[in-house]
Amino acid sequence: MIKSNNYEEAINAYTKKTPILLKSILIGLLTGIVVSGYRFILIEAGELSFRIYEEALNHLIWVPLLFILLGACGILVGNLVSKYGMISGSGIPQVKGIIMGYLKNNWFSTLVAKFFGGALATLAGLSLGREGPSIQLGACVAEGVGEKLALSRTEQKVLIASGASAGLAAAFNAPLSGAMFAMEEIFKYISPVILLSTLLAAVVADFISKIFFGLSPVFQFGVLSIIPLQEYWLLFVLGAVLGAAGAFYNYLLISTQRFYKKVKWLSLKTRLVVPFILAGIIGLTFPIALGSGHLIIEELNLSTSLTFLIILFVVKFVFSMLSFGSGAPGGIFFPLLMLGAVIGGIFGHLVINYIGYDSSLFTSFIVLAMAGYFTAIVRAPITGILLLVEMTGSFTHLLPLTVVSITSYVVADLLKSVPIYESLLSNLIRDRKAGKDEQEKSDKVIVEVLVHHGSLAEKKYLKDIDFPKNCLLIAIKRAKQDIIPRGDTMILAGDYLQFLTNVVDEARIREILTEITSCELKIFS
Repeated sequence: MIKSNNYEEAINAYTKKTPILLKSILIGLLTGIVVSGYRFILIEAGELSFRIYEEALNHLIWVPLLFILLGACGILVGNLVSKYGMISGSGIPQVKGIIMGYLKNNWFSTLVAKFFGGALATLAGLSLGREGPSIQLGACVAEGVGEKLALSRTEQKVLIASGASAGLAAAFNAPLSGAMFAMEEIFKYISPVILLSTLLAAVVADFISKIFFGLSPVFQFGVLSIIPLQEYWLLFVLGAVLGAAGAFYNYLLISTQRFYKKVKWLSLKTRLVVPFILAGIIGLTFPIALGSGHLIIEELNLSTSLTFLIILFVVKFVFSMLSFGSGAPGGIFFPLLMLGAVIGGIFGHLVINYIGYDSSLFTSFIVLAMAGYFTAIVRAPITGILLLVEMTGSFTHLLPLTVVSITSYVVADLLKSVPIYESLLSNLIRDRKAGKDEQEKSDKVIVEVLVHHGSLAEKKYLKDIDFPKNCLLIAIKRAKQDIIPRGDTMILAGDYLQFLTNVVDEARIREILTEITSCELKIFS
């Protein structure tokens, strides 16, 4: 909400760096505490899950009771998801929807319900990760802080992105990845203020997380072998395989969501019984596929048979589809990284055992495949590269990581696979229409867009651009200048355009402005 009619105050609503950075520090601190607590609970719940299934195997008389409890937990979490719809899935599409103006959120109830629901899903052993919920928890913390301290709605959204960045950093000990994720996946452009705010919050949250969990990276593969330059053709092959596999993953995940909705006898309150019962079956027969997949890393070596790796991939893949597709509160980051690791293991087995490449490259293929599979699915290559660098603690594979990630990105794009979080957000918007109360009809918000090179707005005069109705261009930020817009003002690439619009129109206005200022769509006659 714009709190002043002063022009300078309006256009600088969130560009005063010192105040917003101080708020980002606070958000990073609080998010680090909340997400570290969530991470600790999930670790304990995951370990308890394995012990429960082991005891059930040793005392088969308890198996019927186990499945009764799993069904009851599925119904309990299903009721939570039904009542608090914003906790469904990873939470990343919801965070994007809030920032883009599509969705509204009760931050406190979402935080509590997500925390509890995610813990129960992990206790049951569902194939879900902690990173998506951690991002949403951080965003909820930031939204609560923003309600008290933000000077405008625009600033509050920057703070929410900072909380999301801090959540990813605390979940994976990856502050650079957290900040880049906000740039690459949420905002789609880099603003100095947004970059500083998200990075600072991520660093603070990462510091808090390291106090609890230590300085060691999430994955400890030891020294990774350098891939010889003459063997780089293998990286293009691996990247192409991962791009196709990622496109298939996205297609099947969206199809699984549709399948759940089409089964009439499964309501939103009862459909989670399916993955909970499936978790029980897998826990008793193939427990390595349980949970986010931490145990899988221990099985990825050349002594493990190729047949076992293929079976592991199929079981984990199907289990992940049915777990996440049901709407259970949990993320896909870690499970998809584990699936990518298995693909890398299978690829390594083939090229080492059947083509004769150096066996020391096996672990390198695993790391490269994780980044490539993540990129093909999420379509955020820089985040994927940084994530694997920070999670492994190795900077020696930046070049091969880049080759594999870009190749997988291009192949997935050629296959016309929509990035997973964009698909999930589109489905979410269709299913949940944001309420528009009377108060918001008079509330205003500033929408900022960056003019891209090659966009339809570049090198055009303002009078020749057909901007959408119900929005007013109030400022053009070019380098360090604030330009008052006039009809004969020419728009240049790199300009930040600031529009004033009604809160209820924000999402629609943002979509149209993005089309005008991006280089992908042509909407001028």
